[in-house]
Amino acid sequence: MSNIPLSIVAPNATTIKQNGTSQQQKSQLPNPFKLDEFGIIDKVYLTHVNDDEKYDKEILLKLVADILSASAQISGTNSVVNTQVSFKPDFPALKRISCQMIMTRGTTECAHQTTMSILQHLRGFSWDAKALIAVAAFSLEYGEFMHLHRVQSSDTLGNSLKQLNQVQSRKVPSDITNLVPFLLQVLQHISRWATWSAMGYDLEEVNSLSDALQEIPFAVYWIIATIVASTGNLVGISEHKLSNYREKLSTVDTKLNYHLEKCKLQTDSIEENHRRLKSSDNIKGVVGFLKLLIEGSGSAKPQIYKGSTEVKQGIEVFNQNYVLLFISGLESIGDEILLLNSIYNRLQDKPQEVKGFKTDDFKILWIPIVDEWDENRKNKFKKLKESVKWYVLQYFSELPGRAIIKKKLNYDLDSQPIFSVINPQGVIINENARKIIFQWGFDAFPFRESDGDDLFKKWAWFWNLMKKVDINIEDMNKDSYIFIYGGKDTKWIQDFTRAIGSIKKHQNIKDVDITIDYHELGKQNPKNIPYFWMGIDGRKQNKICQDKIDCEIQEAVKSLLCLKQDPLGWVLLSKGHHVTLLGHGQPMHQTVADFEKWKNNVVEKESFDIAFKDYYDTKFKELTSSGSCAFDSSNVLATITCPNPTCGRAMEVSSVNYKCCHRDDPNSCCI
Repeated sequence: MSNIPLSIVAPNATTIKQNGTSQQQKSQLPNPFKLDEFGIIDKVYLTHVNDDEKYDKEILLKLVADILSASAQISGTNSVVNTQVSFKPDFPALKRISCQMIMTRGTTECAHQTTMSILQHLRGFSWDAKALIAVAAFSLEYGEFMHLHRVQSSDTLGNSLKQLNQVQSRKVPSDITNLVPFLLQVLQHISRWATWSAMGYDLEEVNSLSDALQEIPFAVYWIIATIVASTGNLVGISEHKLSNYREKLSTVDTKLNYHLEKCKLQTDSIEENHRRLKSSDNIKGVVGFLKLLIEGSGSAKPQIYKGSTEVKQGIEVFNQNYVLLFISGLESIGDEILLLNSIYNRLQDKPQEVKGFKTDDFKILWIPIVDEWDENRKNKFKKLKESVKWYVLQYFSELPGRAIIKKKLNYDLDSQPIFSVINPQGVIINENARKIIFQWGFDAFPFRESDGDDLFKKWAWFWNLMKKVDINIEDMNKDSYIFIYGGKDTKWIQDFTRAIGSIKKHQNIKDVDITIDYHELGKQNPKNIPYFWMGIDGRKQNKICQDKIDCEIQEAVKSLLCLKQDPLGWVLLSKGHHVTLLGHGQPMHQTVADFEKWKNNVVEKESFDIAFKDYYDTKFKELTSSGSCAFDSSNVLATITCPNPTCGRAMEVSSVNYKCCHRDDPNSCCI
């Protein structure tokens, strides 16, 4: 439902009076050109409820592109669009938005208010859908004018419509005609981002998708604001300076396109790596495996060193040998080098057979991986190489098999160094023997591990996001119980903070040697809060559920987005980086406030988080009627009519408050 009614009535005395005094009231509306990024994103993101509304993207995008590029075929049988087919959103929905633009008064404040109203109306659609549907609504008016402008003199009906619309006396300003192709370009950039986002790429591999998401809400806002202003100029009811809107939109589009170009490079690299991964199944021998890691198609031959001497045989020196691969960056690896030097000494000390494996069949190879080989890193590598007794790869370019190493060996730049064991047949017999080698040294020879470690952490993405939006989270003790919380109710936050602070100091907690930390999201910088929820929402939008763990991540994302809607607040409890509980505001506060009632359970359960969760579950059942967090707010919020006797219309739902959008509101931007 629109906040601005679509009916047009003749102005009466009341209306004239309101119009005469509305300028002072409208001055209270924000001017978007005076808002900073936070001022816009804070308002825009509140309108984005979910993105499950359906629409016919391909049909709509083609129609809009045809209209805006002035290439639509008026007649003929070669059109790929069946003019008989219906699509979503339907004509009335598009026309309502179009009329809303037409009836907007000619101030930037009113253009902003209409933009926000359109975003609220499209709150159930994805970001790219919001932009496409709004531009389609603009295309109704723009396309009709352009079509009538080209009507042939022999077309009686067309000429009558042309005269009725007074097309002959109206001219489309050049700033609109110059702006239209740019609008289509921005729309295509947003659509390209949406297409890549829906393909299920790992955001750690295509991190530019996440970077691009930061610009998408701004791009959607400014493209809608621009077409609202353009519509007013087109119909002659306003004289917006469209160059100002274009400048804002161009700035955002430049940033967005920069990230999209990086996305293209990253996705191309992934596709190439997928091709190489498929061919890797047929590789035989350890040499073939190493070539997969350090040789790419057309790349220079890698150099293998032992000490300061280059090995003339190159990779072939490892033929028919077991290889202990040391893969790391250049920082903080002194302990690893010392340990591997001792392992090397034992391998060389006296050839022997242990558990059926010969020590002289094992060789160690270091493959250093850095983001970029600048001169400082090259010098540091050369210095480190002097302390290494075993084989080292020297390759001062981006490693061709870097993504393969991540896929095959679960290593990336932000990972700890790994020790992978490869047999002479090129088979990985231990993805990472680092833990057992540090614990047992050479006694762990030949460094196999039967069960391995599952490096894929269900909540790794969450902590990466937390570090991005709030660097202070890294100050938390990783061995402690951590409460992360937030919300809009100031009193609830104060009460919860006070209660959890009391638990932290409680003698029972000290007696069992438990450390509790708590962290209010955005306390130091509230501007980071919208970016936190954007990161959560981006994970849901861009990630396709592909396996069990991934499905669990998606469920966690849905739960977090649900907790966001709690009017009091939300709480996350973790033990280190292992998240154990996501909770609603009221039962969470009741749980910490009632600590005296369940404090003895901490010892009995031998775990603070288990005792906490047991009591929370009890309180949750007492205080709520439904145990499910997954719900659509539109299905549970009642429809209430406006109490104003002169209006009586159904009120728009905004967050958990009710407001009316009746036309006679003097603060409305509706004409």
